[in-house]
Amino acid sequence: RRYFGEKIGLYFAWLGWYTGMLFPAAFIGLFVFLYGVTTLNHCQVSKEVCQATDIIMCPICDKYCPFMRLSDSCIYAKVTHLFDNGATVFFAVFMAVWATVFLEFWKRRRAVIAYDWDLIDWEEEEEEIRPQFEAKYSKKERMNPISGKPEPYQAFADKCSRLIVSASGIFFMICVVIAAVFGIVIYRVVTVSTFAAFKWALIRNNSQVATTGTAVCINFCIIMLLNVVTSETLIIFFTEQPRTESEWENSFTLKMFLFQFVNLNSSTFYIAFFLGRFTGHPGAYLRLINRWRLEECHPSGCLIDLCMQMGIIMVLKQTWNNFMELGYPLIQNWWTRRKLRQEYGTQGKTSFPQWEKDYNLQPMNAYGLFDEYLEMILQFGFTTIFVAAFPLAPLLALLNNIIEIRLDAYKFVTQWRRPLASRAKDIGIWYGILEGIGILSVITNAFVIAVTSDFIPRLVYAYKYGPCAGQGEAGQKCMVGYVNASLSVFLVSDFENRSEPTSNGSEFSGSPLKYCRYRDYRDPPDSPVPYGYTLQFWHVLAARLAFIIVFEHLVFCIKHLISYLIPDLPKDLRDRMRREKYLIQEMMYEAELERLQKERKERKKNGKSYHNEWP
Repeated sequence: RRYFGEKIGLYFAWLGWYTGMLFPAAFIGLFVFLYGVTTLNHCQVSKEVCQATDIIMCPICDKYCPFMRLSDSCIYAKVTHLFDNGATVFFAVFMAVWATVFLEFWKRRRAVIAYDWDLIDWEEEEEEIRPQFEAKYSKKERMNPISGKPEPYQAFADKCSRLIVSASGIFFMICVVIAAVFGIVIYRVVTVSTFAAFKWALIRNNSQVATTGTAVCINFCIIMLLNVVTSETLIIFFTEQPRTESEWENSFTLKMFLFQFVNLNSSTFYIAFFLGRFTGHPGAYLRLINRWRLEECHPSGCLIDLCMQMGIIMVLKQTWNNFMELGYPLIQNWWTRRKLRQEYGTQGKTSFPQWEKDYNLQPMNAYGLFDEYLEMILQFGFTTIFVAAFPLAPLLALLNNIIEIRLDAYKFVTQWRRPLASRAKDIGIWYGILEGIGILSVITNAFVIAVTSDFIPRLVYAYKYGPCAGQGEAGQKCMVGYVNASLSVFLVSDFENRSEPTSNGSEFSGSPLKYCRYRDYRDPPDSPVPYGYTLQFWHVLAARLAFIIVFEHLVFCIKHLISYLIPDLPKDLRDRMRREKYLIQEMMYEAELERLQKERKERKKNGKSYHNEWP
């Protein structure tokens, strides 16, 4: 703070506080993962999947995907249990509460910092009008009610038209991101059939995992490409013309964050809430443009796809950001030193005074701390929004931030030219964005637990359909038969011509298969309404909706209660501020009293009359 100013000092204070608060979140997330590891051998569902050698699953794609035994997905069922276990709901509630506690205690920490740095009573001076605004609207002026001087004025109609153009531009850029996600979806549905017909047995037998892994890597490349193509320059073009610099920064920050957030998380939202949800059923698959069959979830569920998406994107993005943050300035400074050696020689360069050496370093980017905050806020979103599906996210964020703090310090001190010091009382609009992410995380985690994971179907089976139905128990013994109850039966002869697999399944029993199984709650083919939804489906659907409502209301009540109970100012700080205010009033009173007494003595000395003045 003393060297760079309050604004940069406040960023490092916030980053240090955020990193420190990640320790309990990382510890609990690691505990949830280890709980899944220790209970893996006692999980009834995983046992049934691994022992289901007689259950033959329907192909997951057209033509080339073969029939497969359910036991072939044993390893995926075990991996899914590591993240989707009994502690997942607790961790989702904990992270929602953690996000609230983090923000509330940061407000207290910021107040202490502001007091120690003498920023409590500091108010920004009346901001100057932006030169761009003044040049644009200099012909139309009106009187400023505060200063009483004429100043450029933007008409309401012009402001509205610019807002519409700005919103349309951002909407178009978001549509480009959605189009890229649509391209990834097409890649997934096309590639899974290609990998199923691959000549390498390793890829052929794991075609769905190979499809997910390559799709995530391609998605990461598209994310980084869109970040470059639709860079700050394009966002600036779509930013309206606010009157002051702070208004412009807030508008630019909000638009840039919105685009970056959608760009980073759109594919994750697709995998979490749409993958495998609208595929139809064997014999009546829903198709994309009436051509490509929509991708199905793995027999063990879609959660493993979501875990792969989050793990790969998070690791790759953090690694890339750290490399670019340090590597890019290092390369630029090396190139500058090389040119200086060529121009002045080695001896001439060493004779430069320190201030000139510092001047030859790279200047701080034009947007100040925007990139630093943006990286951490996006990480905060990734850590909280889908944390129910990937409990190790806080641990990865913590490890990254421990490195990030040192990299940022090294970059500011040794690679960047010292920026002009500036003051700030808080982190600005970023705090509101953090609060918005905290609210969104409650909603998304409720849907992840209710829709993406198998927590609700297992709960419904244990209390309503399992061996313990009506007994009020839900232990592992109550899950016997769950796998068989969660699979429906399909008559192989009902396949569409374009979906019929090339193999007839005779390798399993020596004769062509008559029936196969698929994940859904539907009636058998010989029922009065073939492949209609069963009563269990409606029970599960109702339980999912009820869980979402109860979870959201409960967590929001806890968040608001915590916000109410935690005061914005620590008690000792409030007492110090009141003490300081009291001392100031005491000093003012004593000074005024001394002045009046002095005046009274002077009047007495001069023989003037008094009219019982106080005191």
